[in-house]
Amino acid sequence: MIRVLLADDHSIVRAGLRRLLEDAGDMEVVEAADGRQALKLARENPLDVVVMDISMPGLDGLEAIQRLKEQRPGLPVLVLTMHEEEQYVVRCLAAGARGYLTKRGAPEQLVNAIRKVLAGGRFLSDEVAEALAVRVARGQEQQSPVESLSNRELQVLRSLALGQTNREIAQTYNLSVKTVDTYRFRLLKKLNLRNNAELSLFAMQQGLIQP
Repeated sequence: MIRVLLADDHSIVRAGLRRLLEDAGDMEVVEAADGRQALKLARENPLDVVVMDISMPGLDGLEAIQRLKEQRPGLPVLVLTMHEEEQYVVRCLAAGARGYLTKRGAPEQLVNAIRKVLAGGRFLSDEVAEALAVRVARGQEQQSPVESLSNRELQVLRSLALGQTNREIAQTYNLSVKTVDTYRFRLLKKLNLRNNAELSLFAMQQGLIQP
């Protein structure tokens, strides 16, 4: 049996994906509701592959992938998310994910994607491949402002845009409140913005959060 860890904060989504995978006949599923639980289950269970969402409360998928690759470097990770923006694709692949597909293509592609990354290959859905093609065609001359941000800056930006306080962000990423405030100041300066409201609008325009 292929042992799959499915990490997604929406229980209805997990239930549907679990049925899909178990219907394949050779897969069994362990579920996690967020990044921290995913790391805990990865330590406690013999797994073959991880299917990870990006947008989760507490520890998000990008940070979880980074920690998971330190904890279980040989365990393949497949990102399954609603985000098609190339900045997420590039960062997740750089963090160690072996595949990336969107939820709108999941029913037809997920089982094949799992088998492919488990066999040592890589998998990109059509939507993701198209986003990367646009990135290449655009070139460095039209680089998105988001691409100038570090992974931590991107995480803090998204958390601020979602309305989290500096203290909540500090607890999520094991930072001091002062360090989070430094990141906030750096983001405002880099992006030429004035306050959290403008950060939220920018994040929405860039597809980092949903309106």
